[in-house]
Amino acid sequence: MALPTDPTSSWMQGLEFPSRIFGDGRTDYELYEEDDEFVLAVEMPGFTREDIDLTWDDGVLNIAAEHVNEDRGRRRTYHRRLRFPKDVDEDAIAATYTNGVLEVTLPLEAEGDTHGQTIPIEG
Repeated sequence: MALPTDPTSSWMQGLEFPSRIFGDGRTDYELYEEDDEFVLAVEMPGFTREDIDLTWDDGVLNIAAEHVNEDRGRRRTYHRRLRFPKDVDEDAIAATYTNGVLEVTLPLEAEGDTHGQTIPIEG
């Protein structure tokens, strides 16, 4: 059986336009490494500080939020999980929420003295 090559066929709809699948290419967060810490800024307008649950578990930052507007009968949710490639000092993680932006600072653990060494090659 030959596969359809028409991009308008139902099984391919959306694949020819990645923006339909992945949105407009923008993300709702900015993550960068500055000095000895990661800084994460997440746009979360419409939530209150109490709506947001922020947890850290084994190198993964989990952001979950739920806001219920009883007057309008609407419920908004947000969920994002981010894995960090370096060791983070979990006791020093701090977060603020101001003007709809959640900012999380994740300090890196102090690295001990590392000394390079030459590795002999046998053969």
